[in-house]
Amino acid sequence: MGSNDRRTPGFPEIHEGGKSAKNARPMFVNLDNPEHDKQRSMLESEFTLDTIEKKWRPMMEKTIDELLDKFIEKGGKHQPIDLVEDLATPIPTHIIYQALGVPQKDVDRLSNDSEVRNSTSRNAAESANTHLHQYMAELVHSKIEKPGNDIISTLVKQYHEGNLSEDDVTTLAFLVLTAGNAALISSISVGVLVLLEHPEQLEEFKKRPELAGNVVTEISRYHTASALNSRRAVKEDVDIGGQTLRQGESVICSVQAGNRDEDKFGNDAEKFDIHRKLDFSESLGFGYGPHRCQADHFSRVQLEIVLTKLFKRLPNLQLAKPPSELSYTPATMNAGLTEMLVRFD
Repeated sequence: MGSNDRRTPGFPEIHEGGKSAKNARPMFVNLDNPEHDKQRSMLESEFTLDTIEKKWRPMMEKTIDELLDKFIEKGGKHQPIDLVEDLATPIPTHIIYQALGVPQKDVDRLSNDSEVRNSTSRNAAESANTHLHQYMAELVHSKIEKPGNDIISTLVKQYHEGNLSEDDVTTLAFLVLTAGNAALISSISVGVLVLLEHPEQLEEFKKRPELAGNVVTEISRYHTASALNSRRAVKEDVDIGGQTLRQGESVICSVQAGNRDEDKFGNDAEKFDIHRKLDFSESLGFGYGPHRCQADHFSRVQLEIVLTKLFKRLPNLQLAKPPSELSYTPATMNAGLTEMLVRFD
């Protein structure tokens, strides 16, 4: 019924860059099956629950500890510090660079690149002809000569087996780099905000860090950062809920409304509740169906680690200004904060 291929007539573009991206090499998130599943399968082994726990969690723990050290050292005791800029932003970018196999000497410099900080899987193709894309192409070439134990090297195995070209590997690596970073940055900052706004539940979480999974699942439902993750072009006429959708029409699914649906979540769907009985896969925060974010659990684990460590090390963290005075992102971007000043003792 719906096509995720932005070349399909009627696909809803919300950014100017999307129009030019129609003519660019499509990334698998913007493809329909069978091409979508074929390319997606090349990355599957890196994002299984087992791989995340054994291979990626230790790196995430170490990286988040180091970035928290820098955050605490920089300030917050005597003057406000921006949690978005100084903590939520560097964490996902540092982690994905390391997972891809970017040399440590390049990580700090590249982590400040706006292409990564502001990107989603949807607009990755819009940034495909940039210096960062060129850097990734050069890195892929070096991994072909000397692979390691990272995501690009996993893709390089497919290159050597004849399943991917070198350009294919670069395209997939660039997608992994840019996909979801803005949503994860927003999820960290908004997650901290919603916990601060619910102090009783926050206190319980501090005492019971094993609730991290529940907390992150409820945050991804209650505050859906990736609010525009389900855009489709109608491929054939279909009736849904008494509404006829015509071939060639555009559909932007309201995943935020879906995550507050009373038919699904009960009469208290508008309430934040870390004890809600909900499986992580039921939240629409990472999409739905075959196009659900492949790295959803990779992101979930990061969020669990960040929130647990942050409130353990800074139990007196507080906002430096009222929530009503905070600055939010525009409606055409992931739902999040542009700045969140905090203090801590």
